[in-house]
Amino acid sequence: MQIETVAVLGAGTMGSGIAALCAQAGCRVALLDVTRAAAEQAIARMVEGRPPMLDDPAKAELITPGSFEDDLAAAVGPADWICEAIVEDLATKGALFGRLEPLRRDGSVVSSNTSGILLRTITDGLALRLRRDIAVTHFFNPVRVMRLVELVPGVDTRAEVIQALEGFLADRLGKGVVHAKDTVNFIANRIGCFWMLSGLHKAHAGLADGLSMEQIDALLAGPVGIPPTGLYGLLDLIGLDVLALVARNLAANLPDGDAGLAFARLPPIEQAMVERGQLGRKTDGGFYRLLRHDDGTRSKEVFDLRLQSWRAAEDVTLAPQHAEAASLLFDDSPQGRLAWDVMGGTLCYAAELIPEIADDVVNVDRAMRWGFNWAKGPFELLDALGPTRVIARLEAEGQPLPRMLEVLRTAGAERFYGGSTCLGADGAYHPVP
Repeated sequence: MQIETVAVLGAGTMGSGIAALCAQAGCRVALLDVTRAAAEQAIARMVEGRPPMLDDPAKAELITPGSFEDDLAAAVGPADWICEAIVEDLATKGALFGRLEPLRRDGSVVSSNTSGILLRTITDGLALRLRRDIAVTHFFNPVRVMRLVELVPGVDTRAEVIQALEGFLADRLGKGVVHAKDTVNFIANRIGCFWMLSGLHKAHAGLADGLSMEQIDALLAGPVGIPPTGLYGLLDLIGLDVLALVARNLAANLPDGDAGLAFARLPPIEQAMVERGQLGRKTDGGFYRLLRHDDGTRSKEVFDLRLQSWRAAEDVTLAPQHAEAASLLFDDSPQGRLAWDVMGGTLCYAAELIPEIADDVVNVDRAMRWGFNWAKGPFELLDALGPTRVIARLEAEGQPLPRMLEVLRTAGAERFYGGSTCLGADGAYHPVP
């Protein structure tokens, strides 16, 4: 199954990025939206945007614009791969798939670019022919930059479909493909959103312990291998309103007993920020804001959650014992307690989710490195901390062992990775895929 001709349905940010990437790789692409004009404007942005989506502007000639009403049959009929990238609404997606199914040729590959809607709910009631040929291809934004694509089969998806998509995404588009399961928010967002939401809740204890927001961001960044935005800076980039929507989706769809349910809402202070429109960079500020002065200088302010007012942001220099994860997380100090609570809690959450969200530790680690730019994935970081040391602390605190830490202990192993092998859920080491 070779993919040379692509139909992208939806010319928004994600659909445009996918279409541009395919055209840059030399594929012929049909790009459809509600109106042909919207698709034409999207193609213009691929060339004229800053930065542009296309390295070679001439590749825009490979993209044909169209509308769902007038051009659906012409777009999907000859396509080897049909990628749906419309609004994240279950009914709207299902209706579009119902329309395109009779129009596509036998053997074409179909996917939905969704960040969290379960594939089985999208395909419920649709024809078996479609269910056999469809998967989720979850690209991360911006498509041109982010390496991760989560590939998720349905119950009826043929193995040949997954093989064709994996080969095309990796070999032609240069993406890092992670194999996920059809569970809420898949891998990266399941763990990453737990980190953000639990971090917001647990950071209030750090604030009560005398830590500043700038210190919290510094601790939850470089020392644990997370980008320098830290917690509050990342949420300013994403938008608190977006996180609030994610939290509601998690509250409605996480399985009973999942640790994430305790944090599937914004804390009251952050919820009040959403209600008054204090969302992040998309507004005049969220947790931070940048002020431009008449003399051309700029200064940074932080919205102090304890004071409920803006103040000048402070520079932070961490103590040597707080600069590395292995010393920070086991340090008996407000800094160490916060890092253990947030980062240690996230590592334990990830260790509980195999084989629910993925079959092995490698796909989880790659998802977090490629999707959230973590320097180490959860199991790589556990290896750096020393899994037996983590187990000893959890037992001393009377905490239950997460599934993969229990597997490691039962197997008598000391690390999740050993050379070119990794520990499986069966307690044996297997070649790293």
